[in-house]
Amino acid sequence: MSNAAVRIIVSVIAIPLILFVAFYGSYFFLFFTLFIGLAGYYEFGAMVKKKEILVNSAVGYLSVSALILNQYFKLLHFELLLIAIVLLLLLNELFRNNGSASANLGGSLLGIFYVGLFASAVVGVRELYVDSVFPYSSGGLLIIAVFASIWLCDSAAFFIGTAIGKHKLFPRVSPNKSWEGAIAGFVFAVAAMIAAHFIAIDFLTVGQSAALGIIVGIFGQTGDLVESLIKRDAGVKDSSSLIPGHGGILDRFDSFLFSAPFIFLFMKYFAF
Repeated sequence: MSNAAVRIIVSVIAIPLILFVAFYGSYFFLFFTLFIGLAGYYEFGAMVKKKEILVNSAVGYLSVSALILNQYFKLLHFELLLIAIVLLLLLNELFRNNGSASANLGGSLLGIFYVGLFASAVVGVRELYVDSVFPYSSGGLLIIAVFASIWLCDSAAFFIGTAIGKHKLFPRVSPNKSWEGAIAGFVFAVAAMIAAHFIAIDFLTVGQSAALGIIVGIFGQTGDLVESLIKRDAGVKDSSSLIPGHGGILDRFDSFLFSAPFIFLFMKYFAF
């Protein structure tokens, strides 16, 4: 079976499942996000290991899980959780005696915050409507709209960039990406979120929807570049081969993870 056929089959199965867990939220979406966070941390650790950085797997998985679960259940103050994570990593590294302590600590913290903290923001966005005057499903519709905006942004950037792209965006990081493609992706991201306002997320104003599109158009594409930087530094094409035909979790959800904190902060402080 060709790689294109595998990609299509996986997409046909995965996309409805993702939309289902996003819409219904609750434990469905919590466990989905936990999977993204834990798998993403594993992939991050495997990539930086090629640079002789040994992330702390046990503390890392525990920390990523704690950040995501705490966003959902609100068990600890955020500051206390961060202090506990850093302290646990420092104390654990005292007894590891394996490789560079500074590199290990830096890699572990980056992985925890890049994957775990950003994934916790995904849960935060979905759960904003728990105690809202709007239905709980509104959070699911918002997540679905963001996914649609990211998918259209990526597609527009790829196809238009391939067709007319002449000015390289970041050749050191991703030689095939162009400014023309990035601008097209940005325009389609904003347009998609404005369209989503009229289709599904009319609980937001047109201006708020457009602002979310701007966030996706800028930070979603930035997230893709950041992940490309890590992969290029590690000398790998994909973050893993976990998803047949699509690469790894970070390959598929890099833009979503990187956009999530900015969407969460905007929604929390400017849309409520």
